[in-house]
Amino acid sequence: MKNNNKSQLIYIIPNLFTAASAFTGVISILSSVKGDFEKAAIFILISLVFDGLDGRVARLTKTTSKFGAEFDSLADIVAFGVAPAMLFYYSVGIHYGKVGSLLTAMFVVFGAIRLARFNIMVGVSEPSVFIGVPIPTAAVVLAMWIMMHEKYLFFRDFDFLIILGIAVLSFLMVSNIRYPSFKKIDLEKQNILKVLIYLIMVFSITYIYPVESITIIITIYLFYGLIRAIYNFSIAKYRKS
Repeated sequence: MKNNNKSQLIYIIPNLFTAASAFTGVISILSSVKGDFEKAAIFILISLVFDGLDGRVARLTKTTSKFGAEFDSLADIVAFGVAPAMLFYYSVGIHYGKVGSLLTAMFVVFGAIRLARFNIMVGVSEPSVFIGVPIPTAAVVLAMWIMMHEKYLFFRDFDFLIILGIAVLSFLMVSNIRYPSFKKIDLEKQNILKVLIYLIMVFSITYIYPVESITIIITIYLFYGLIRAIYNFSIAKYRKS
């Protein structure tokens, strides 16, 4: 009987991380409504940590379940769909009338489509790549852009870049552009030291300039996939001609 109770408790643990992700997403929304945009962005980042833990804990404890997968998707739409959309709306979009409202809704709807497509492609798509920008990545990109917008006053004169950015993010989520997932990275022994040095350098810079460093890294990742797709398309078109 005790062993049965312990096994049931193990199944609860990953779902607690999922619940924590949804919870911090709601707190982020409330922070955006109050105008505390920096706190709202930080809570989105915290949601990302919980979201990363739930799946890993479930795999380590061998407690993956259909309920957990569905719960994770519902939590993601709150933490990485609605929360960043509200952060955008109350910080920038609210000043642009119907355009701001449309882009806010578009981000949430396209994020939901991205999640639905991901769920039906599990076990079918390549594990080394994402098809389209993952919704957590899009959420973090948008959150970091808003943090930069709030931290540096001169960015306030370039609101149109945030407007354009959220539109691009929305379409990239439902695009067929491939992004590296980093889930399976094969490191040869001779490269481990080199990778370690690079990681130490990145972490050091991030420690000194956290907002700026994370924004640059995540933005480079975003445009890497886009630029590579344009390049591959151009090469394919050139070869046909």
